[in-house]
Amino acid sequence: MRIRALVLAASGAVALSALAVPTAQAAPAGPAVTFSNVKVNSGKNIVVGSTTQVTVTATYTVTKPASLDPASLGTAPVLYRGATVGLESDDLIGGDDAGTCTTSSSTVLKCTAKIQFRPASSDEDLDLVNSEAGSWKLGAVAANESGGLTWQGDLGTTRLQRKATLTTDASPEPVKKGRTITVTGRLARANWDTNTYAGYAGQYVKLQFKKAGTTTYTTLKSIKSSSTGTLKTTVTASADGSFRYVFAGTTTTAPVSSAADFVDVQ
Repeated sequence: MRIRALVLAASGAVALSALAVPTAQAAPAGPAVTFSNVKVNSGKNIVVGSTTQVTVTATYTVTKPASLDPASLGTAPVLYRGATVGLESDDLIGGDDAGTCTTSSSTVLKCTAKIQFRPASSDEDLDLVNSEAGSWKLGAVAANESGGLTWQGDLGTTRLQRKATLTTDASPEPVKKGRTITVTGRLARANWDTNTYAGYAGQYVKLQFKKAGTTTYTTLKSIKSSSTGTLKTTVTASADGSFRYVFAGTTTTAPVSSAADFVDVQ
């Protein structure tokens, strides 16, 4: 089980790690708060490449007793896997710092936080691995000055995806009308285990064409990537225009469209 280190700051004076709470002793009671309206990355999938850290913003609402001083409270959203959120989760991702909250009313706080995703960290507890791509549940945690933690899960879902790259090369250029155009390319995706891009095998990719002077692409055919992610097919030259490959994505890998390659048909 890989659990990401999650640091919360309560009252600006108490820094505690969810990993540091002793399991052999009774944990102090957590703050009496509830979370709602949790949204990570504006509801969009989180796409991470092979080496560059990606930081996303999360927003959420905290409901608390009117008597609870917000300054004594630290909160943060988390991503988790497993039946429940907390130290027993199969996997847990949180940001480096607690969220920042503003008072909406005596019982409601509106909060924002940052969550970092590191595909090439020297710390194995922070380093993304390929098995972490896919669906995650959203939860949240609150800490008080006594070190008590309150966890809440089932606050939504998000998807963490490996970034994909895609190329297109149509040749020959120029070409006579009626002759054969060969369109090659390569589909690859970030490998978080090796911090490189590796060919994505066995994936269907659409070849599209946009005739010169128009704005809409038309799908000509779908082909499957090779064991190394390469793509190759042929079409008959009919008119000037641009070719591109388009990959729809999978649960673990983000969609991508290649840059267009223009062919002059004479």
